[in-house]
Amino acid sequence: AESPRIGRFELAHGGTILLDEVSEIELPLQAKLPRVLQEKTLERVGSSDIRDVDVRVVATTNRNMLQEVQQGAFRQDLYYRLAVVPIQVPALRERPEDIPTLAAHFLGETAARLQRDPLELGPDAQALLNDYHWPGNVRELENIITRASVLAPKGIITATDIQPWLIDPWGESDSDNEPPLSLAVGTTLQEMERRLIEATLEQFDSHRGKTAQALGIGVRTLSNKLRAYGYAPRAREFSRAA
Repeated sequence: AESPRIGRFELAHGGTILLDEVSEIELPLQAKLPRVLQEKTLERVGSSDIRDVDVRVVATTNRNMLQEVQQGAFRQDLYYRLAVVPIQVPALRERPEDIPTLAAHFLGETAARLQRDPLELGPDAQALLNDYHWPGNVRELENIITRASVLAPKGIITATDIQPWLIDPWGESDSDNEPPLSLAVGTTLQEMERRLIEATLEQFDSHRGKTAQALGIGVRTLSNKLRAYGYAPRAREFSRAA
């Protein structure tokens, strides 16, 4: 029999739990949440014992949740139990004054992970970030800063280091026929990923642990991707397999 396991809600007992991107929770799991929120009780996986939990729930989403409910993608009962005190946070493009502060935070955060001094944003890079329309919101800014911190060849990040990762960085695209990325035509997502992984490996002298940490993935995931790209599974220098 499966041993009872302590879940996230029980671990958060007496505190706060964040349901990040709550709109992405699958419907079968959504069906289990109203009981926890309404009755403040749950059952561990592998057990029929009822346990009390006292948890403050914060849920985030970038979707129109009423529309999700109307389309049947999100349970109505769960929506009304979560939307007690809704807080609308303006999109990043509507508050460009926050971009320098957020960028500095992500630079420091990335530097701490990489165990080195934080890089600086050059004036041209900062201007590009300020003028960009940020369709991916704060997460996109975080990803851009992380990539630039790993791949920038110098201690200062320039617009050239950032521009390839931005969608229509100058906001000049008025046609659906234009390519959405400022990259060479024909560059695939897989190729972009491979180039990022290879550059990060080189940055950390082929150290898998540090590379995986910088990319925000597990070592096993990194190894699987390298194997798919034709690298020797356990080669110290990750030379391509013959």
